[in-house]
Parts: sequence; C-alpha cells; structure tokens
Amino acid sequence: MSEAKAGASLIWLTEEQVASLVDINDAMAALRTGFIEEAEGRAKAIDKALGLWPGGAMHALGSMSTRQHYAGFKTWVHTERGATAIFSMFDMRDGRLLAVIEAATLGQIRTSAVSGLAADVLSRPGVDEMALVGTGAQALTQVAAVASVRPLRRLRVYSPTADKRAAFVTQARARFDFDIVDCPSLAEAVYAAPIVTLITRASTPFLDAGLLSPGVLLIAAGAILPANAEFMPDVLERSTSVYVDSLRNAQLNSRELRAHFGDDPAGWGAVRTLGSLLSEGAAPPADSDIILFKPMGTGLSDLSVAIMAYERAVAKGIGLAIDQPRRVSPRWRNAATV
Repeated sequence: MSEAKAGASLIWLTEEQVASLVDINDAMAALRTGFIEEAEGRAKAIDKALGLWPGGAMHALGSMSTRQHYAGFKTWVHTERGATAIFSMFDMRDGRLLAVIEAATLGQIRTSAVSGLAADVLSRPGVDEMALVGTGAQALTQVAAVASVRPLRRLRVYSPTADKRAAFVTQARARFDFDIVDCPSLAEAVYAAPIVTLITRASTPFLDAGLLSPGVLLIAAGAILPANAEFMPDVLERSTSVYVDSLRNAQLNSRELRAHFGDDPAGWGAVRTLGSLLSEGAAPPADSDIILFKPMGTGLSDLSVAIMAYERAVAKGIGLAIDQPRRVSPRWRNAATV
C-alpha cells in the first residue's frame, strides 16, 4: 500500500482510518470553524439532493470552503438492506480529486458532534442530566457527544420497545461511568431533564410540549426526511429560540418546521443557524422556555470533518494512494457500410 503524500496521488481512506484520525471531540472543533466560516461568507453549503423510491432513498450533500480551498460531496444510497456512503473531496484551485473517503463513520461522527456542539453552546453550563429518546445506531454517540461537553451524572433512556431499550442500557452502562436509567415511559424519561435528545425515525410526532420543563434544550436530531416528525406543533409554539445547522435544509426537509412556518419569510426569520450564534459570540436568552435545535444535516459538516481527516492522513502518511484520474479520448465504431 502506498502512503498518502500531499500534492501527489489522491488517497482512499477507510472507515477504520477515519475513526482513528478524528474523534467526536475533534469534530466539534472542526464544525465550529466550518459553521463560523459559513456565517461569515467564507464557506457555503449546497442544497441537499434527495431522490426517493419505495424502500429507499439516494442523497447528495455538497459544500465548499473558499478560505481553505476545499470542496466536496457526500453521496449515499439508503435501502432496507443497507447503505453505503462516500465523500469525494476536491481542490478548488485546480479541480484535483484529493480524496475518496468511506463516509458512514464520518457521517456518524459529524451527526453526533453537531449535537455536542449545540449542547455546549445552547445548554446551561453545568447541567448534569440528559434524556435520550431512541436507541438505534446513532444513539450511543449522541450521548457521548453531550457527555464530552457537560458533566453528566445521569442519563434517562426511553424507546417504545422494552427489549431494545434494555439492550441499549446494558451497552451504555459498559461505556459510561454515570447513572443510566431504563425508563418505561416517555414522560418519566424527559421529566425535568435539562437536555432532551430525540434520535428516532418516527413518522408520527410523539413528544408534546407539556412534557418538557422550562429552560430545556431539545435536540431533535432524528426525523430528517420530509415524511418524518418527532415533536408536536405545540413544541414550536413554546420555543423561545429555534436553531438549525442548515436553514435551507430545514426549509426543504423538516416536516415539523415547514408545518409551523410554512412559506412565510418573516416566520423563518426567527430561525437562526448555530453558525450565526457562534460567529457573534452570543448566547440564547437566559429566560428561555424551550430552546429547540433541529439539525438536518449539511454538507458543510461532512466537509469540515473530511478536511480534518484528510489533512491528518496526509501528515501521517495514512491512506491508500491512487493515481490521479487521467483523461483519454473516447472510442467509437463507424456505421457498417453496405
């Protein structure tokens, strides 16, 4: 296997290599940089492309950092039998393909890191309890991200399937040293919790505002497809502040926000990006009721983590080096003569 070298071949990075190069804590720092650059006009995300068919979907997320001269796309196809994602990164100055990165782990890192960054910026300092609703593949790293920025002493867990919930609690207890409580009801899980994370694929909203306490940070990280929804309309009615990672993706694909704000520009004007808050060095109002963060996924998150992984790979000589694509002339066959 050839080693990666700057300015030479493109490199291929595997899932294992990505995980070794960037952890969730690192990714939060990368996302902070990327979001601030976007808010200040030095980076840009491209609208998500989404194609649906019965039992599957195809996705494409693009973005660019004009300051760092990188541009890239994460593309993937999701089916009932599995999914595969890759990230392709280019040099904006000469169009070279720099890297092809296996991107399932990258996606999980940035999805959890976005929630961790939001918890760091939007939740009250020192809060030590969290409620988690949903126990699927993304759930454990959602907890890890919050635990990396807040000193958790207790996690309350709920999902509607008791055996899956119990299995997750057992897994989480082996990974974290704080108290983890298996909650048989949604109300018991979220009662008075200062941070509530939803990470489900619910098609019917299930969380109503009456279950949430004033001052809560609600991270609604699941239900990112237009047909899905996790929280009731009254949650937005009570929300003092609404933040997203990508305003455009929220406008296109968040069923909950679209139902509430519709096509009213004035209504959407109340929705802020996390990047704008970071750029201003501001904080949510101290007397907030519900602070809602709705991450929809943005190509800029993928790019931010991919840049860190790529630059560290080059510095350490990690990755399979592949010759740059070389153009050749097309071939053809003439029509047969009589």
